[in-house]
Amino acid sequence: MKILVVSDTHRKDDNLKLVIEEEKPMDILIHLGDAEGSENRIPEWAGAGCMMAMVMGNNDFFSRLERELEIDLGPHRALLTHGHYYGVSMGPEGLADEARSRGCDIAMYGHTHRPFLDKIDGVTILNPGSLSYPRQEGHRPSYMVITMDEDGTMTYDQRFL
Repeated sequence: MKILVVSDTHRKDDNLKLVIEEEKPMDILIHLGDAEGSENRIPEWAGAGCMMAMVMGNNDFFSRLERELEIDLGPHRALLTHGHYYGVSMGPEGLADEARSRGCDIAMYGHTHRPFLDKIDGVTILNPGSLSYPRQEGHRPSYMVITMDEDGTMTYDQRFL
């Protein structure tokens, strides 16, 4: 299974469209918030066979997306959130605690515009960064591709444009 994870596109969609075309085919596209209205067009860009999981960000003022989602990825359970309700700008520990309390072994967030991947107390925490306004050193737009083998083993690949 191939999972594309993006965040913080802020309606600057050229990089998102480019990444979708480069990464097709994928089984799931996860958007972790701040699509700012593009969420209605992303499923068309991803293609009919791609499952969508999108959450609302702090700049998605008129969005009807959920604030957060819990999804099953094979034997894994993932918490998807933009992250601003968990203070991720100060660190991901609160999000890790929340994910663990819900029985999730993966938590994905955006908001900081900085790529992140670590394991905290048994929970894999990841942030794909931003495709539009990256804030990490070098300021390269970023996203993540997760590959899940048949046995449920996850491989996380941080990618940059």
